[in-house]
Amino acid sequence: MTIKRTGRQWLAAVLAVSAVLTAGCARTVDTAALPGAYRNEKSGGQIRLARDGTFTATHLSISSGSDPADFHGRWEFVDSGVAGDFVYLTIEDDGLGNLAGVQLYTSGDRTLEFRTPDDPWSLKLTKVPVSKKLQPARP
Repeated sequence: MTIKRTGRQWLAAVLAVSAVLTAGCARTVDTAALPGAYRNEKSGGQIRLARDGTFTATHLSISSGSDPADFHGRWEFVDSGVAGDFVYLTIEDDGLGNLAGVQLYTSGDRTLEFRTPDDPWSLKLTKVPVSKKLQPARP
């Protein structure tokens, strides 16, 4: 009986320490730093998140099966509280057909990423320095 109790106490202690360490390692997103221009150098796709909550995307693919498209609308940061924080893009004027919104994940400092669950595909966009102008998207 003592061994069983000690084992349970040890397990509870390990779980408590894991929870504290995980919470301490959670990356927070500086939402004030999110606005700006992001670009994928390989595809030429780019998105600009404006401080007023609007966005403009040029030549962006949002999944493995989609062709690059231009679209615009409104954006907002969604803090999930645990993991997987993202920028939600509300697409206006049927920019992507029937799709009304997409998630753009925060994947590190100065990096946003379109990802599809259960699919290895992703498109990383890196923040472009203010001094560097966005290039016109490739056709």
